[in-house]
Amino acid sequence: MDETLRMAPHETMEVHEMVNFKTLCLAQSKLMQGIVFDRDLKHLMQKDVEVTMRHLDQLKGLYAKIRLQ
Repeated sequence: MDETLRMAPHETMEVHEMVNFKTLCLAQSKLMQGIVFDRDLKHLMQKDVEVTMRHLDQLKGLYAKIRLQ
């Protein structure tokens, strides 16, 4: 079965914007971990990094399947 997703140009742009936003969030969480000394907050930020990386992988997989209409 063909797993190609048909999307309009504005929909692909929205996926691109989500990838950019998630990438910025990831960078911020990673940078902030270096200046945070609270163990619980650092742990929470590490979980955020892991979840964000998973989301980025999912979005990249989606991006690979997109075909413009």
